[in-house]
Amino acid sequence: MTTQATLNLATVDQAVEMGLLPEEFDKIKQILNRTPNFCELSVFGVMWSEHCSYKNSIVWLKKLPKEGPHMLVEAGEENAGLVDIGDGLACCFKIESHNHPSALEPYQGAATGVGGINRDIFTMGARPIAQLNSLRFGQLDLDRTKWLIKGVSKGIGDYGNAFGIPIVGGEVFFDECYNTNPLVNAFSAGIMNKEDMISATSSGIGNPVFIVGSRTGKDGIHGASFASKDLTEDSADDLPAVQVGDPFQEKLLLEATLELSKTDAIVGMQDMGAAGITCSSNEMSAAGGHGMDIWLDKVPTRQRDMKDWEILLSESQERMLVVVHKGKEKIVKQIFDKWDLSCEEIGVVTEGNRVKYFMHSELVADVPCEDLVLGGGAPVYEREWSEPEYYERYKNFNIDDIPIPKDLVKVAKFLTAHENISSKKWVYDQYDSMVGTINMSTNNPTDAAVVNLKGSNKALAMTVDCNARMVHADPEEGCAMAVAEAARNIVCSGGIPSAITNCLNFGNPYNPEVYWQFVGAIKGMKKSCEKFNTPVTGGNVSFYNQSLVHNNEIPVFPTPTIGMLGIIEDKNNITSLAFKGKSDLIYLLGEEQNDISSSEYLASFHSVKESSAPLFDLDIEYDLQQTLIKLIRSGVVESAHDISNGGLFISLLESAMVNDLGFDITTSSECRVDAFLFGESPSRVIVSVREVKEDRFLDILRSSNIKFSLLGHVSKGEIRVDDHSFGYVEEYSKIYSDSLANKIE
Repeated sequence: MTTQATLNLATVDQAVEMGLLPEEFDKIKQILNRTPNFCELSVFGVMWSEHCSYKNSIVWLKKLPKEGPHMLVEAGEENAGLVDIGDGLACCFKIESHNHPSALEPYQGAATGVGGINRDIFTMGARPIAQLNSLRFGQLDLDRTKWLIKGVSKGIGDYGNAFGIPIVGGEVFFDECYNTNPLVNAFSAGIMNKEDMISATSSGIGNPVFIVGSRTGKDGIHGASFASKDLTEDSADDLPAVQVGDPFQEKLLLEATLELSKTDAIVGMQDMGAAGITCSSNEMSAAGGHGMDIWLDKVPTRQRDMKDWEILLSESQERMLVVVHKGKEKIVKQIFDKWDLSCEEIGVVTEGNRVKYFMHSELVADVPCEDLVLGGGAPVYEREWSEPEYYERYKNFNIDDIPIPKDLVKVAKFLTAHENISSKKWVYDQYDSMVGTINMSTNNPTDAAVVNLKGSNKALAMTVDCNARMVHADPEEGCAMAVAEAARNIVCSGGIPSAITNCLNFGNPYNPEVYWQFVGAIKGMKKSCEKFNTPVTGGNVSFYNQSLVHNNEIPVFPTPTIGMLGIIEDKNNITSLAFKGKSDLIYLLGEEQNDISSSEYLASFHSVKESSAPLFDLDIEYDLQQTLIKLIRSGVVESAHDISNGGLFISLLESAMVNDLGFDITTSSECRVDAFLFGESPSRVIVSVREVKEDRFLDILRSSNIKFSLLGHVSKGEIRVDDHSFGYVEEYSKIYSDSLANKIE
């Protein structure tokens, strides 16, 4: 390069400021055979950030299973996963994080997370039909936590409601490890004809490149780099790295994009998320084996006199990069003019592998796209890991050291009121769960969200799950349990697990103990996904989720959130968690365990934070789910509900409250009463059965390998355990419904 840009040569200090290592700066100089200018260094900085390159995780991500009976697109090939759901339809789905932006500006951070994940769906040609979210916050008695949950909830609600897609489910969890760094994970699913997929690629030398949607502003600059470093007391200075969303623009962009997808004008299209124009232009070029020339001065901007690197790195929302067949430009312009959206030709596909950026005819950056992208020349590292000291200490936990409370009713009411168990109504009341009239779980609650496929006898089941406390106690077993719980929720709702997407939230990968957690979680996910035949369609890795407190890095619990899609092949199989009749029998499928490890009861009621993960057997879990599928398809169960947070008692309570019924059960003499009622051992489900169907129900169970027991029966409204009254369900319903709102307000 012999332009004015060469006078602005980059330095190693600037590289380090952008999150690059000194040796990476040296590698850039080798690739270019010269010192990069500041604009080029900015391109490498965002493309080689953890957020875009997965440089510290891809070695292990490649070990996850990617093939399955329904897969149409393998992980990493496109913007989101795509699975065949039959009848010529495909479901496109993905989960991603927006943790760091939400920590600084919770409203816009969460809102733009929703917008970004929906664009990943419709840029492939699918219409989004449902959203879920997985949220983690710190201690609820802190003003900061209340500020965060209010901002995040309103941001999700305002954006999703205006965009017009129902939020059908999710989870919220509180722990002090998230005090500074909340986790905001957004899941979206869309439907399309499977032959209509739009690929994120470029091809055809001479084909024009368009930027469509909103104008480009200074919001979100260096957002990818910001997401790839620790939060500190100075992080507020990074506020410009947080994007600003406009859901009404996104709605227009959705309709224009789907209209464009029905034409023959598109070669490829990609959402401008992390790293904006930089990422989309280089990834599309690398995928197609071509280069691009991009004229940055033609990009429509919100502010005057934006610099070349500002335009390149802006993460302004609601934008797409589209490669169009030459001669079809008029089709594109007419559609976006119709929807009153910006649509400008800013580049052209070129021969070779160079992506060149020009500003007022001056070449400001010249980079080889293949060397920038994941799977190409981006750095790949396998970091050192070491088992943390706490792991062996946690395994030494002994249940006999914990006294059995004399007042179990007090425990039951304490857990019912706890923010990790009580109703999240305060949060989800801000969401529109009914828009589009496809949510089948609103008046018929199910363990997984059930979404109607209109015109079909099928439905979709979807869920997000992760017990981060258990993953912290044992990353491999805890993550295997997270996959199993997601599958169990799908099966309890009448579905068959199909595939997963994941959002892997961890601390700093350069910390060997954090990396040990990450490696363990991948191993657990791998074995569980292989067992359930649920391949990984893609997702998101979010490292650096920790806080710097008095010069000590405090990582969050390792939180590998699992988003799972299931197919309900016959809507008659949809199974509610709600008890139906007061004489119905209540059975426990699976074996009770004398175990309170990692339970909410142990952590919150006894304030014992250090314990092992509960025992887990993947084969037993698989047999349980296969048996439950047979029971549901045979029509012999009235309800099914898995046992998770709060244990058996809370699961029974949740099933009883829906129809204001009660339950009368007898505990087992083979384990402690507190473990029986409040332990959170996996691989257990409660079902209710009408007496007239009991014989057929038992015939199926006796032909299986799983253990089961009769707990008792559904009652009119009283809760009785071992012939002792625990009160009435009406009282518990009020506690359950009001507790979170009372604490927040």
